[in-house]
Amino acid sequence: MNHAVLSNSIDQTAPLPSRPVTALGMFSGGLDSLVAVAMMRALGVTTEVVTFASPFFDISQTRQAADRLGVPLHVEDFGPTLVSIIQRPQHGFGAQLNPCIDCHIAMLRRTGELMETMGHDFIFTGEVLNQRPMSQNPAALRLIAQKCGYAPLLLRPLSAGLLEPTIPEQMGWVSRQCLGKIDGRSRREQLRLAERYGIKIIPPVAGGCRLTEPNFARRLKDLKDHEGLRGMRAINLLKIGRHLRLSQSTKLIVGRNERDNIELEGNAELYDLLLKPEAVPGPTGLAPITIRADELRLAAAICARYSDAKPGQSVRLRIRSTQGVRFIETQPAHPENVEPLLI
Repeated sequence: MNHAVLSNSIDQTAPLPSRPVTALGMFSGGLDSLVAVAMMRALGVTTEVVTFASPFFDISQTRQAADRLGVPLHVEDFGPTLVSIIQRPQHGFGAQLNPCIDCHIAMLRRTGELMETMGHDFIFTGEVLNQRPMSQNPAALRLIAQKCGYAPLLLRPLSAGLLEPTIPEQMGWVSRQCLGKIDGRSRREQLRLAERYGIKIIPPVAGGCRLTEPNFARRLKDLKDHEGLRGMRAINLLKIGRHLRLSQSTKLIVGRNERDNIELEGNAELYDLLLKPEAVPGPTGLAPITIRADELRLAAAICARYSDAKPGQSVRLRIRSTQGVRFIETQPAHPENVEPLLI
């Protein structure tokens, strides 16, 4: 179908496409998106979905949900785009470092582009009117639709009965009478529809986006304010271990468990130092090679503090970098001296 000209002024008597109607859905794997896909299928629409991968959203659950539905899933790398948005969001942040409106605009714009490339007739989402205060109130839904460039072809089936009709409804590709009128934060109607459509596994209530998590948002803001958001590696490291700000130019990451330790060691690069207690079980520490001597002593004491060493016990740490291996002897830092440094 040619989508070169998008208009809400559609001839109601226009015929259906000579082939089955197809649609591309934006899919997170949450309850709303599951029900939206099931609703489209129940209305006879051949459906595929797209999800957007980034350091801020784990798509493993999304893949599983798509597999259970048996719906083709396309994965788009959204990390660099989202990092660019976080630098200067046109429509601001939510409660944390979540630029929800700008993010939705960018994702829907890309979904529309994929719709045209793949030859689908329209796009749809699992958005629910007034479910989220920033990005799903009536004004925000209108703004997002207009800014993405595909408003006439954007169907929000769960709340479509409360929104302006779009081309898929006006053309008779889907029956407006069979679309939802869900409004608000309750999941009662979605759960009823999930049962009706035979959806057995119900995802828990969760935003899924790390940008809405206070702890992660603090770390991301600290990185943005100090080292900057110039590389995906530094952003991926925000998910690992404890983060401590030693100075304006130095941050220490300390593993919380063996998995963290392995990831930190695997992520070490030429400009990093790795710290590790020698004689007692303890965490791996990751610091920049530019760390000052006084900061290095503090970093070693912090790593010793999170080791199995007893208070006052001397701890020997191995320090590894491209400059070779050296050792430092220290005592565990006092907790009251460490807590203020945690990000």
